[in-house]
Amino acid sequence: MILVPARTGPLDGIRILEVGTMLAGPYATMLLADLGAEVTKLEPATGDISRQVSDAYFASINRGKRSIVVDLTSEAGQARLGELVADAHALIVNLKPSSIRRYGLTYDALRRWNDRIVCVAVTGFGLESGDQPAFDYVIQAVTGIAALTGDPEAPPTLPGYSAADNSTGLTAALGLLAQIVSGRGGQVDVSLRDVMLSQLNYRASAYLNEGTEPRRMPNGAHSYYVPAQLFPTAEGHLALFITHDGFWKSFAAEAGVDGYPTMAERAAHRDDVLAAVTHALSGDTAKGWEARLRALGVPAAAVRTLPEALAENPDAIVTAGGFRLIGSPIRVAGYEPRYGPPPALDEHSPAAGAPA
Repeated sequence: MILVPARTGPLDGIRILEVGTMLAGPYATMLLADLGAEVTKLEPATGDISRQVSDAYFASINRGKRSIVVDLTSEAGQARLGELVADAHALIVNLKPSSIRRYGLTYDALRRWNDRIVCVAVTGFGLESGDQPAFDYVIQAVTGIAALTGDPEAPPTLPGYSAADNSTGLTAALGLLAQIVSGRGGQVDVSLRDVMLSQLNYRASAYLNEGTEPRRMPNGAHSYYVPAQLFPTAEGHLALFITHDGFWKSFAAEAGVDGYPTMAERAAHRDDVLAAVTHALSGDTAKGWEARLRALGVPAAAVRTLPEALAENPDAIVTAGGFRLIGSPIRVAGYEPRYGPPPALDEHSPAAGAPA
């Protein structure tokens, strides 16, 4: 039987309003739009500030949405907000808590128009925690992530992308859908701080339950598994991740490394094991080791640049309007997303000739 791709997505018919700025909120709603939801950005006359970064930046998190200019500071704008809320399933906002309340974007403020509306507040530290600055890099610093990242002999560092914003966007989308599925309206509160602390799961558990204080390891080494880190090779670096003794047996035989058959032994003799592995890997390139070890089922990959990764994964790239972007990471059997262009500012207001 041949499956014909469905024209409608799993979220077809779901209407979501977004009062979003920059990354976390807009990323959440873009993922939902990719799955078929109708997402409408409510923007000030100056537009979402991310429009000022670059067209490519804006497109990367706003494809397939609608745009309506609404002045939430005016009486007419609040009336328009009520009309839109009355016909929506959810609203997601990422602003300071004081702004969220001032603009009437909480469930308590909006339930008079629709008591089944789901209101998701994305903030730095929580809707009840004040307005202290909370950008991605700040959150990585205050949650301990920066202190865990980088070489132990060098200053703390940050990942090369917006880990906190993107992770919070994913979590906000999950919370929004969970409350919609419940069939009840209500307030959902998602903070960057809480999300990133949650992602430190096993690190936090080790400290809270065993007193093991996390520390940075050279070459990004895993705190438990040995060897599991980046290694230099004859050309390039290799990520090697030996998580159990079967992997080690296969790797050791291929690389000509003797001894240390159990994880406990490798952990107890970490320095000796890493020296032996580093010496063995110097005999071939990162790409060479990747091919040899993958054939044995051993987790290993040569470190690539983003351009190299994109060249090797053309199926991840989609076209939305005039932009080439990374497509949805959620693959639903029988459904192919239709990636629409990012909206022009106020493109879908009645005054612009679009349906309300």
